[in-house]
Amino acid sequence: MQFWYKIKIIYLVFTVIIIQLCTIAVAQVKAVESPKIYRQQASADTMQKMIEIKTLIPNMIYDLRYATKNNFTQTKLYKTGNVTFLRLPVARALERAQNELNEKGYSLKIFDAYRPYAVTKKMWDLIRDERYVANPSKGSGHNRGLAIDLTIVDLKDGSELNMGTGYDNFTDTAHHIFKDLPLTVLQSRTFLKETMEKHGFKAFETEWWHYSWPNDRNYEVLDIDFKKLKKYSH
Repeated sequence: MQFWYKIKIIYLVFTVIIIQLCTIAVAQVKAVESPKIYRQQASADTMQKMIEIKTLIPNMIYDLRYATKNNFTQTKLYKTGNVTFLRLPVARALERAQNELNEKGYSLKIFDAYRPYAVTKKMWDLIRDERYVANPSKGSGHNRGLAIDLTIVDLKDGSELNMGTGYDNFTDTAHHIFKDLPLTVLQSRTFLKETMEKHGFKAFETEWWHYSWPNDRNYEVLDIDFKKLKKYSH
């Protein structure tokens, strides 16, 4: 009797494991790796088009950290640091935000925008905390060309406004609800947040620098490198 009871328990355990593995497999996002497929999607719906940001906003400032070792991984994750992309409606909204800031003597500075899916997987292997890095099983706004990491620069001297922490600071101090900061820092964060939200972006609560656009057109996750994407972005 005990023998068959043990067999039954083992069978149930293996059944649960198999169900869990199948669930993970089903949930795993499928990334678009083919430039040809991306081009077909963009041709069918121009709002799917990925735009190199400076082709639309020539005076945008880049500080693309993952093209350098100056990031939390301390490794260079992108081959180039002079191009980055967003979906067309997102880039247009960013242009409106930039124009508004320019009129006030400021500019946006971009740390990251489109991020190939393969890079997100590398980041997840290091952090595995969804407060700061997207779970690859879902893909991210960055992978879809819908998210952007940025700050504000004073055009008088080129200095960044003090936001209280640096980019990719994985502590509570970087959270929007963290208020134990100097008034000037809180005002700078509010300035950035109000500007971005005015133009349709949504803040991410644990990262003052991260803003995203709604996935209102079923944008797919992309895993196309910058060189290939630039070729097909015109």
